[in-house]
Amino acid sequence: MASRFFSQRNLDFLLYEVLDLESVTKYDYFADHNKKTFDMVMKEAGKMAKDLFFPIFEEMDREPPELEEGEVKVHPAMKKILKEFGAGGWMNSSFSYEEDGDQLPFTLANAINFMFSAANYSAGAYMGLTKGAAGLILTFGDEELKEKYVPKMFTGEWQGTMALTEPEAGSSLSDITTMAEPTDEGYYKIKGQKIFISAGDHNAVDNVVHLMLVKIVDGPPGAKGISLFVVPKKRIDDNGKLVSNDVICSSLYHKMGYKGCPLTQLSIGDADDCRGWLVGEEHQGLRYMFKMMNEARIDVGMGAVAKATGAYYACLEYCKERLQGRKMGQKDATQPQIPIIEHADVRRMLLFQRAVNEGALALLLQCGKYVDLHVALPDGAEKDRNFLLLELLTPIVKTYPSEMGVQAVSQGLQCLGGSGFCDDYPLEQYYRDIRIDPIHEGTTGIQGMDLLGRKVVMQDGKAMMYFLEEIQQAINQAKAYPELVPFADRLNDAQTTLQTVTAEVLNLAGTKGTEIFLADATLYLELFGIVTIAWQWLLSGVAIQKALQGSVSKADEDFYQGKMYTLRFFYGYELPKIQGLATRLADTDHLTVEIETGFFAD
Repeated sequence: MASRFFSQRNLDFLLYEVLDLESVTKYDYFADHNKKTFDMVMKEAGKMAKDLFFPIFEEMDREPPELEEGEVKVHPAMKKILKEFGAGGWMNSSFSYEEDGDQLPFTLANAINFMFSAANYSAGAYMGLTKGAAGLILTFGDEELKEKYVPKMFTGEWQGTMALTEPEAGSSLSDITTMAEPTDEGYYKIKGQKIFISAGDHNAVDNVVHLMLVKIVDGPPGAKGISLFVVPKKRIDDNGKLVSNDVICSSLYHKMGYKGCPLTQLSIGDADDCRGWLVGEEHQGLRYMFKMMNEARIDVGMGAVAKATGAYYACLEYCKERLQGRKMGQKDATQPQIPIIEHADVRRMLLFQRAVNEGALALLLQCGKYVDLHVALPDGAEKDRNFLLLELLTPIVKTYPSEMGVQAVSQGLQCLGGSGFCDDYPLEQYYRDIRIDPIHEGTTGIQGMDLLGRKVVMQDGKAMMYFLEEIQQAINQAKAYPELVPFADRLNDAQTTLQTVTAEVLNLAGTKGTEIFLADATLYLELFGIVTIAWQWLLSGVAIQKALQGSVSKADEDFYQGKMYTLRFFYGYELPKIQGLATRLADTDHLTVEIETGFFAD
């Protein structure tokens, strides 16, 4: 096992030097907090990550959940972790006071989630799912649902899930067939199946509360007929006791990675005795679920960058210790070998990992601040601006860390050579764990269509306009520092490329139709993501140069210089990739639409 899995120094840099997190405390909503509070919370979260999560990182992978006699048995430490998580108020820390939370900034909650996920993503997922489900009940549920379910979810005694997917309806939620039949008893009878439900059943809690998408009998067809229900594994009877609610885990999926959290198939209402309680209004389920879905997409991005960061520090430790070869040009075999970190190609791979991970983490924390400002600001243009920026960037914060995180961990494996392919080192587990993230909560293809087909054009392009303004502000700030002018100029060229490509692709919608318009949406998403991370690196560059104007310690100077080299790497190695993407997106050969199915050879 590696000795570390994230950098507290880098977190502090992003939170305080780049984002100025303390500035949110000037708003009434966050006025009870200060930097001392934030530091204390971060210190305690780091201790939990190190002492509770990290020691069982490998164990949870090698001893995955088992379904035995109808019970899903998970790692025994999960019961303790959930209990401590609940007792410490971590489950509800970012909820409002009215919701029995601590009203901590979402930016800070993102940073805490990062630490837990870097230590052990499988363990952290249980809590993330419960927080999301509780948030849905608090936002859309009635008082009875809130009082009955949320308190025990916050204490970690009850698990929460999001139950969407079905055997014949993956991403196409309009095709779900799980049905709800009204009764005159205040509940609905639920019947159907759900698959791929994370933490859908396990013995570390007393109950599992599913937030489930269901169609009401005789409701509208397709997506318009979807409603949201609370469907617990066990319901509370008239005597206040938990009794079976006819929700059965029929099987577990055996996963490539992320093995510590069970992935379940649920059979619902086989005995015609499953009861569900409507959340909010009928036929509004998809709209409600997208609240949790958008939060979950941010969580997936954070989980991906956390895994890739854990892998990077394990890789870095190996590269500093592993001796192999000598400097180029040194032929004397009697001279001692050097650590492989001294080889330029290994440094390239390490810089790639840093450039991806630290850039993506900066973006995720930036989006956390957009959430905080949207919550704290009074109604008006600035509040709307932060909401629209978050909406536009959600497909990016989900996809860039996921797709590029896989590549980053792969480069880490490459640094270790054959050792990276073996389970003697944690890189192979990180690689298996992270591969789910481009699939989780909407595949990369879905995110591309969401970005290009919805977010870029929403409110007549207002979100896109705000985003370009943010980039321009960063460029203007950077030009105050001579060291950053070349990078500011390159970002300016990149945003021009993005605008040109966007106009060209949007033109396809009117001239060639929707299918051709969205055929390469994934490539557009990739281009957009690279420009977005370049923007974040320039913001980091401004904070670096600002700090270097003053007196800094040797350790801080090394930190800032390392960050500047990583910025240079991103602009030198990653940003130029948008030219190839722009060329492809401008091409009029729409071969992926035109090729006939029969042309794919058997």
